[in-house]
Amino acid sequence: MKAAVLREVGKPLSIEQVAIGKPGPHEVLIRTVAAGVCHSDLHFVEGSYPHPLPAVLGHESAGVVEAIGSEVRTVKVGDHVITCLSAFCGHCEHCLTGHMSLCVSPETRRKKEDEPRLYREDLAAPRMNQFLNLSSFAEYMLIHEHACTSIRKDMPLDRACLIGCSVMTGVGAVIHTSTVRPGETVAVIGCGGVGLAAVNGAALAGAGRIIAIDRVPAKLELAKKFGATDVINAADTDPVKAVQDLTGGGVHHSFEAIGLKITAEQSFKMLRRGGTANIIGMIPVGTMIELHGPDFLGEKKIQGSYMGSNRFPVDMPRLVDAYMAGKLNLDDLISRRIKLEDVNDAFEELKRGELARSVIMFDS
Repeated sequence: MKAAVLREVGKPLSIEQVAIGKPGPHEVLIRTVAAGVCHSDLHFVEGSYPHPLPAVLGHESAGVVEAIGSEVRTVKVGDHVITCLSAFCGHCEHCLTGHMSLCVSPETRRKKEDEPRLYREDLAAPRMNQFLNLSSFAEYMLIHEHACTSIRKDMPLDRACLIGCSVMTGVGAVIHTSTVRPGETVAVIGCGGVGLAAVNGAALAGAGRIIAIDRVPAKLELAKKFGATDVINAADTDPVKAVQDLTGGGVHHSFEAIGLKITAEQSFKMLRRGGTANIIGMIPVGTMIELHGPDFLGEKKIQGSYMGSNRFPVDMPRLVDAYMAGKLNLDDLISRRIKLEDVNDAFEELKRGELARSVIMFDS
């Protein structure tokens, strides 16, 4: 099968012929239909986060089940599925207390001594590393059954794939991690795919005022389509002061969706007393965040959010229903549909901060 492989940090991905194994007892073979090109992939390409190489990248995807292992009970052949990088075992402390996205059990991956899921038949060192439990920049994926969930077949898979990462991350951060309540105020810093999903999630949650912050005017206009009631261009004004002026002291909830030191600090500063800052963006390894100690006397909080604190087998089908009911905007997240061979161009678009995201279509 064709796959996009990262062999060296900072270098373009190469399109290679990669072999894929057969499903083990709890594994599922999926024919990839669509895969979003997410900024998280770019973090690994640029080296701000490490990963064993070579690796087949990609982690935001949807497809059709082609084969299942002998013990799989969650999906069946022919099912349409969305994948999720936060695979879960189902019986560790995190899973049993309702925090499935925090599961790090090795059971969802093959052991080092086992045959790899991905490999090159023509190389002396054949093993290819699977990326974030998925490796969806490939025509097929071989994954643990608890890394995907079945969805209704009338859902377009090019939109469904977005739910697998950016939408689940943004909407989940609002609904699960920070528990936004009707009428509360929200600020979202960064209007890329995740930030726009957070804006949309705040609208779904009934937030009274939703303030979108970015430095690109076109992104701010797009945020209005997702439910933003106010927009702030951070290139022209101090976003912290602007938020405080708009809300009479600060917001109940802020969401940092870029992954920078300065914006993480701003997300905390723009809170009202008792407010909560949520860091969704991937802040580079080694970066330290500085906060003003006395602010904690106002019971302000700052916390991380990983994949929207999801329970994805429940959440993702519900988000599909929300899209089909016209409540969740996925159409405007897609800037263009591309072939696998165009993946490096899509990364260049991300670097330039261009709108939304590209989706790789494998059937085109």
